[in-house]
This record gives sequence, C-alpha cells and structure tokens, in this order.
Amino acid sequence: MATDPTVKYKRILLKLSGEALIGNEDYGIDPAMIRRIAAEIKEVNQAGVQIGIVIGGGNIFRGAGLAATGLDRVTGDHMGMLATVMNSLALQDALEKLDVNARVMSAIKINEVCEDYIRRRAIRHLEKGRVVIFAAGTGNPYFTTDSAAGLRASEINADLMLKATKVDGIYTDDPVLNPDAKRYEHLNYDELIERRLNIMDTAAVALCRDQQVPLRIFDVYQKGSLMKIIHGENIGTLVYAQG
Repeated sequence: MATDPTVKYKRILLKLSGEALIGNEDYGIDPAMIRRIAAEIKEVNQAGVQIGIVIGGGNIFRGAGLAATGLDRVTGDHMGMLATVMNSLALQDALEKLDVNARVMSAIKINEVCEDYIRRRAIRHLEKGRVVIFAAGTGNPYFTTDSAAGLRASEINADLMLKATKVDGIYTDDPVLNPDAKRYEHLNYDELIERRLNIMDTAAVALCRDQQVPLRIFDVYQKGSLMKIIHGENIGTLVYAQG
C-alpha cells in the first residue's frame, strides 16, 4: 500500500482505554462508538500508515480495582488481560466489517482465538498493511496497558505513540474540576514526571522517555483528530524525550 506523501508518520502505536469503547453506554462496548473508531483507523490505514493498537479492559474488568476489595491482585490482573482480549476481538471484527485486514496478537497463549505475540511477525503484519491489535497487556501482572503500549511502541519502532483519552490534552489541573486549568501544547517526559501530571503510570512514562518514543495525548471523542495528527496538526499535547 502506497503511503500518502502528506502524512508525517510511517508507523504509530495507538493506545485506547477500555472506557473509550463505552461511548454512550454504562458498561461494555457501544457498537456505534467502536464502529466510529474503526472507521477512523481505516482512514489512517488507507493513507499508508502502519498502525499498532493496544486496548485496555476497564470497560469490562479492572483487576487493580477489584484487588482493593480483596481479590488476589495477580488473579485480578489475569482477568483484566482477558478483558483486553475481548475488546481486541471486538475491534478486529469492526475493522474487518470495513474490509480492513487486522490481526489480534496476545501476550498470553490463547491460540484458539488469536495469534501469540511475536515481535518479528507483528512487524511483518504491519509492513503488509495489516492493523495489529496487541492484546493481554504485557502478559504480566502489576503492569498496566499503558506500560504495554509503551513496550509495544518501543518494540515495533513506532514513530509516535498516541493515547486517546476523554480530554483534549494534558492540563495543569483537572479541567473538569478547575475551569482555570491550562492545557500544555508540549512538554518533555521529565517535566511530566516532576509535575506529577499522572497521564500515564510512571513505568510507562520512563519506558517511553528512555526509548525516546514521542507521545501525543488527544481526545478520542473529537471526530477526525487521528487523521489530523498523522498529517502533522498540533492536536492535544505532545510529550517528547530530551536529547
């Protein structure tokens, strides 16, 4: 597939929270929302951009939350990994209905429903123009899907990691609670840690910083943002590594 000469990035890693799939529902997956996300991914894919995706599972199950109520943390995290597999299969189905070639690759063995994650095979899928959805986090308890996104972005040599959230960037304070909060257009990873802005867990931030993977935070509910970003528009907040 030929790459649109106007796009700025050849390969990206998109991190979607499980909550992004809820849309107007109270729980689970909003069919209209996942179709809209799939349509935007298709548009980017047709521009020739290679796309890897990591999805959280918080719309179905959040292991750390239930661990606080007494459930064993490792068991809870394993259940959370399975929730991400369900979300990944749902997104794969939505993409395939739009004639987009997609593969789900899991960090835990679940061969009956998806492929095992193998780095070289994942890169080959990307090079063939297939959308690759990385499921089951890192395959290890105690690590978030943000950490999984940073890890996969580093492993596939992504030009940019994108984190889709409910707000249009990183703010000095919670913009919902503080109307005077200011949005950062850009900052570096060290500033992100020092100011305790908590947009991702510290392990994920440190990984992206050390591997010099730039990160852009944007609002998933703003239709068309993904396409604007790959064309170089300054949407949301850019976090970059120094050096």
